[in-house]
Amino acid sequence: MSKKAAVFLDRDGTINEQMGYINHISRFILLPGVGKAISRLNDQNIPVVVVTNQSGLARGYFPPSLLEDVNKQMTQELAEDGAHIDGLYICPHHPEAKQEEYRKKCTCRKPQTGLLEQAAEELGLDLERSFMVGDRWSDLKCGAAAGASSVLVLTGYGRGDQKYIGPGQQIQPAFVADDLHAAVDWILSRID
Repeated sequence: MSKKAAVFLDRDGTINEQMGYINHISRFILLPGVGKAISRLNDQNIPVVVVTNQSGLARGYFPPSLLEDVNKQMTQELAEDGAHIDGLYICPHHPEAKQEEYRKKCTCRKPQTGLLEQAAEELGLDLERSFMVGDRWSDLKCGAAAGASSVLVLTGYGRGDQKYIGPGQQIQPAFVADDLHAAVDWILSRID
């Protein structure tokens, strides 16, 4: 069986409004058009995988149960637009975590590539034919290090990262999109 190209999505700032830490379910707000954008990928049988750093767990800002509730809420709201994700991979670690169980320097915290590599292994994905979409340079660096094409969305931290962080970076996005809808337009024109 040949491996598939996939679209990896950051969560906060790409799928939902960037709120800093989502420490209450009421703070999870899906960005406009995200469900429809993901459903377009679903319609083309392109795997959609969410990869997200959630150091708020490590820092003790919220319990694991809230993270589970937020992910359920995301799944339900996407389903309302006929969309689904094929995988959800979370890094709960931080080297200075308050919670000892999460205190470590790991290989899964973006810009490290561990989440993408784990998803590729478990879901049979071809990273070099895939795309990483996010609103931070850590997302772009992660995608590039894994061999994927990186797309910066200007939602969340994207606009500020593009203006203030991007100019000094060696890694640059393959494409800059106003939002996930525009990113999906570009991806669909290039994915094989």
